Amino acid sequence: MYKNLVPRFVRYVQTETRSDESSTTIPSTLSQVTFAKTLMAELTTIGLNDISYNENNGYVTATLPANTDEDVPTIGFIAHMDTADFNSKNIHPQFHENYDGTTIILNEEKNVVLSPKDFPNLKNYIGKTLITTDGSTLLGADDKAGIAEIMTAMEILIADPTIKHGTVRIAFGPDEEIGIGANLFDVANFNADFAYTMDGGPVGELEYESFNAASAIVNIQGKNVHPGTAKDTMVNALKIALDFDAALPQNDVPEKTSGREGFFHLLGMTGEVEEARMDYIIRDHDRAKFEERKAFIQHVAKELNEQLGVERIFVELKDSYYNMGEIIKKNMTVVDLAEQAMKNLGIKPIIEPIRGGTDGSKISFMGLPTPNIFAGGENFHGRYEFVAVESMQRATDVIVEIVSLNAKNKN
Repeated sequence: MYKNLVPRFVRYVQTETRSDESSTTIPSTLSQVTFAKTLMAELTTIGLNDISYNENNGYVTATLPANTDEDVPTIGFIAHMDTADFNSKNIHPQFHENYDGTTIILNEEKNVVLSPKDFPNLKNYIGKTLITTDGSTLLGADDKAGIAEIMTAMEILIADPTIKHGTVRIAFGPDEEIGIGANLFDVANFNADFAYTMDGGPVGELEYESFNAASAIVNIQGKNVHPGTAKDTMVNALKIALDFDAALPQNDVPEKTSGREGFFHLLGMTGEVEEARMDYIIRDHDRAKFEERKAFIQHVAKELNEQLGVERIFVELKDSYYNMGEIIKKNMTVVDLAEQAMKNLGIKPIIEPIRGGTDGSKISFMGLPTPNIFAGGENFHGRYEFVAVESMQRATDVIVEIVSLNAKNKN
């Protein structure tokens, strides 16, 4: 069944499904709806049951019925259909068989190269078959590799009835990249005991801890007058914006942090003398420190307002998601099962907190424990993205092994 894995993946990535943060529809783009319908047709062809599209949340769901009479927990596997905020039209995957560890020229005309000097992780793929971009788009392995792997695993399980398994539920959802896809996920209808998102990076990744996340919009009101008569009158909103950012911890930024370290990340700043706006994201794995960060950004606004003598800085905070480890740690069965499945396949589990979030971050807090498993890709969200064929095969193996092991560990 692996023969269908790569053609399936290539077909998926060549279908444009970029999400749109400015949209007010669900899903945010019509292309995701169209893609969902093609996935439904494929699920029907493979032989899954209960295939449906939820108009309220944009999810395609389907069921692989149990082939055992034993009492076996129902497992879910989830992946997202959308791609990130980067060019995703006219994707042309490039194949590099038996990769030799040297620089790959992605686009000679634009001098775009995938170099081990810039990306040392390439050395892990010597001898593998790499799939890259042509240097002008992202690839879309995030997360169409996950969709292809889930689809192929279901195909394998249907074709081989000797692999005993309980009921398996799958879901392909929209808008993960803009952080809202799982907001309306229907846990009750999905009806699984636990689930996994197939949305991680290199082989072995198993993540059950994520950031706590919030967004902060900082609006600044200035006062603009003619610069020739501005003395003691003009209030430059852009200058206040610079002072505001300088008052935040300058080492607590993404480019200077790793592991469990949190940060303030200035995503964008726009404005003029009269008014300005800054958009931040706030991240921390520790809930208490997360709350302290939110309080601190409000404290900075308060202090600067006091110095200005009038309230000119207004902060809007909104929580995005929380550390799924808070839920999953209460019952580590879902993690233990995936870890054992990897070990059974000779894969060394890499269990580290993810410096980001997945749909599982929200879904876990909805009552469905959902850690994240590798899908195989690297360098997501840009022209340097790649995935190894062998990594996708291993991810497919892990899905099948989890399902099989779950039946053997029946209650």
